[in-house]
Amino acid sequence: MKKGSKIRKVQAVFLAICIFGTLFTAPAYSETTTTDATTVNDYNFAKALQMSLYFYDAEKCGRGITDGRLEWRGDCHLEDEAVPLIPMESKESPGTNMSQAFIDKYREFLDPDNNGTLDQGGGMHDAGDHVKFGLPQGYAASTLEWGFYEFRQAFIDKGLEDHMIEILRWFTDYFLKSTYMDADGNVIAFCYQVGNGDVDHSYWGPPELQQQVRPAFFATSENPAADQCANVSAALSISYLNFKDSDKEYAEKCLTTAKALYEFAKKYRGTGYSGGYYGSAYDDDEMSWAAVWLNIATGNKQYIDDIVSVKDGKYTGYMKKIIVNEQNHWQNIWVHSWDVVWGGVFAKLAPITNTDRDWYIFRWNNEYWASIQHENASDTAYLKPSPAGFKVVNTWGSARYNCAAQLCCLVYRKYTGREDFSEWAKGQMEYIMGNNPLNRCYIVGYAENSAKHPHHRAAHGSKTNSMEVPTEHRHTLWGALVGGPDAEDVHEDITTDYVYNEVAIDYNAGFVGALAGLCTYFGQDQEILKDFPPKEDPVDVYYTEAMLEQENKERTQVTIKLYNESVHPPHREGDMKVRYYFDIDEMLDAGQTVDDVELQIMYDENDSSYGGPIKYSGPFKWDDTGVYYVEFDWSDYEVYGTRNIQFALIGAQDSNYKFHWDPTNDWSRQGITEEFVKSKYIPVYNNGELVFGSEPPKGVATPTATPDPNATPTPQEKPSLKVMYKYGYADDGIEGVGDVKGIIKVLNNGKKPVDLSTVSIRYWYTKDSNSSQDYVFDYIKVDAEKVEGNFVEISKPVDTADSYFDISFKDGAGVIGPGSDSGEIQFRISQQGLPYSLSNDYSFNADAEGYIENSKITVYVNSELVYGIEPDGVTTPTPTPAQYVYGDVNGDGSLNSIDFGVMRKYLLGMIKEFSYENGLKAGDVDGNGMFNSLDFAYMRQYMLGIISKFPVQK
Repeated sequence: MKKGSKIRKVQAVFLAICIFGTLFTAPAYSETTTTDATTVNDYNFAKALQMSLYFYDAEKCGRGITDGRLEWRGDCHLEDEAVPLIPMESKESPGTNMSQAFIDKYREFLDPDNNGTLDQGGGMHDAGDHVKFGLPQGYAASTLEWGFYEFRQAFIDKGLEDHMIEILRWFTDYFLKSTYMDADGNVIAFCYQVGNGDVDHSYWGPPELQQQVRPAFFATSENPAADQCANVSAALSISYLNFKDSDKEYAEKCLTTAKALYEFAKKYRGTGYSGGYYGSAYDDDEMSWAAVWLNIATGNKQYIDDIVSVKDGKYTGYMKKIIVNEQNHWQNIWVHSWDVVWGGVFAKLAPITNTDRDWYIFRWNNEYWASIQHENASDTAYLKPSPAGFKVVNTWGSARYNCAAQLCCLVYRKYTGREDFSEWAKGQMEYIMGNNPLNRCYIVGYAENSAKHPHHRAAHGSKTNSMEVPTEHRHTLWGALVGGPDAEDVHEDITTDYVYNEVAIDYNAGFVGALAGLCTYFGQDQEILKDFPPKEDPVDVYYTEAMLEQENKERTQVTIKLYNESVHPPHREGDMKVRYYFDIDEMLDAGQTVDDVELQIMYDENDSSYGGPIKYSGPFKWDDTGVYYVEFDWSDYEVYGTRNIQFALIGAQDSNYKFHWDPTNDWSRQGITEEFVKSKYIPVYNNGELVFGSEPPKGVATPTATPDPNATPTPQEKPSLKVMYKYGYADDGIEGVGDVKGIIKVLNNGKKPVDLSTVSIRYWYTKDSNSSQDYVFDYIKVDAEKVEGNFVEISKPVDTADSYFDISFKDGAGVIGPGSDSGEIQFRISQQGLPYSLSNDYSFNADAEGYIENSKITVYVNSELVYGIEPDGVTTPTPTPAQYVYGDVNGDGSLNSIDFGVMRKYLLGMIKEFSYENGLKAGDVDGNGMFNSLDFAYMRQYMLGIISKFPVQK
């Protein structure tokens, strides 16, 4: 509903005066060559009536909508249940239009619970907007009640009575709660509007998600709004008539309230506030509308006198607004509508008074619309039709006015038997249903050629506050009557066009009644649709998309877009989380830990646009195979639509300034490109439950034949190590002259890390004397307490070596990762008083001023030579491969739960070493050169039957 879209009464009369034309009797458009028999010619009034009711399900406001007839509508504007009982500072402020003095005077009746609020939950949204405007709501309810009252049997015959009653009670329940009475049953206030049009129209999205100030406007003795109160009084009186035989108690409550509202309106005359959206020039027609229905409901003639009373030949009742005296008459060139209800008044007044005056006014208006000959043949005042025969009194919502005229004509037939008026109504409705030059149906969802872009927020379903996004509506607004064509049969099916494509509760009101009348006279054999409405296609409510921002040997940088695409119905979520899983086994192999991985946040959309930063945490361990995850947590905020988070996972350098970050095996990295793509590997959690995507499996299960646990293990591939060496280091004066000194680094060229505790290094030399020797490590990268040296004399010396200096490492010294090295080891050997002659030392190389490979320094892993060449002639025993069974850490020859328990004790520090000499080696079931919790995890999987072979055996 757009500001100014409703013409005020004075303007309406002026416009209608300009529309006089000559008698026009051409039939409605019927060029069959342009029609599609499967769509346009399906003039099923029962089907249209069925659909028309669902529009009101789309317009409901308040609690009790979720899980209703339309899956895409849900509870909304629950804040209306607690309107602050305070004076509003402005029309855009929270509170009410009641003064503080008025509130204080009537507080016990306004707020009997003394909680400082008023419950105005419920009612109907006006149109595509979400204000609960007074005049159109009262008009829509009373006109729907009227149509049901006149043609109830049509609803019964078509199986639509229950649905219609549900809609009518949604209106009347709201009207009853909106009426505040004192102890004597006198109205003190009536709430006729909730929301401010100017504020509300800045929003374009589903009502379930709207969060704006919604002030409430009341008719009071301070601020009269007789037009609003009288409209609702009429609706409640007709509700009494419709419900008195099925729910007497409810009907009596409606009638009591109707009487009270009418008396309140009589006492405090005037028109209500709408902010320029639904202004009314006077209240006499609404007062007449209320009075005529109160007369029908009670039989009290005084209500009719209030309308038609005369004194001294002049009208003194409400009719004086349109007729001065008994010598005058009136011709209605408008129609029963949201702000001028004279058409409805005379439709009911004529059968009651049975006067020529009232029948003339009722009949003439119908003749004017239908171009049916007036009694006075010289009277040629008729509403001019469009070229195709459609009657347009106003371009803005032409179809709603036309349908209201149809309703009046069909009621006229009911009370007079005149079929020509109902035939005209039938032709006009068929035009609306598609028999027109555009081959367009103006009922949404009725046919393939129906208008598809009604000006309606909830059906459109925008998540960006834009009428143009999405291009197509997310939902079908079943049965909505769009604005319709202009006087030239032109129409634009565009969402943004609120002249041609507006929908509203007042539009469908006359439409529903007209269809019920057409079913009565022309649709007896027509049937409604079964299993209606159809279910919408399911959607992924929650999911993630991801896009790669940058990636290199040290980092992966990704933007994740979190989606809450809930549409059945739309709703915010307050506990959403996303996880990104990654694998650091390559870093673990290099001797690094998860502490070497850093999470950095590059951009947080929530922080920049939605009130603050989200929570981000991790990495957290997922399993014992090197998989970790980081978590992004929106639980401090309500999320709908999308939220972007851009982050980087950065792997630190190892001790040798090398990077080992490798995202190729990361679970959540799968499928991510430089464009946003949906990623099932980045799971979404809502309220702690996995709702999208999948988590990585814990552990690796590869079924193979069960091995013999007593079999001799297959020899492993030797580690690929080599020694880089340079002679000496910076001169340090007298000290060190003649010493054996060098700098070495052991490089790991293999694919697995090597535990330093299994490594020993031998530097071969001749000691040249029998003096005592000493050594010192001037610099070593690892903990000095984890390194030790030993002098070993060769039993059978050779020319270039009679001894070697053995460098070994203790447990906890660390590992040499693939592609890494041990770091510098600066050692010095000295003997008392005598210099060494270095030229005859096997491992010495005087040319090694910079690092060179030196194969004359040998390296051993688990006492087995893995690098270098020992001095020719030196005999060193070849280690015999240990005869042990992987997993058998207690050496009893069996692999069972006892070994599992011993492993656990070792890892918990309950024992310092295995009693079995090969316990550490037997426990290294993943073959990475060390025993740790990963081996324990594999042992657990073996014992549980998840795996039948250890990684080292593959």
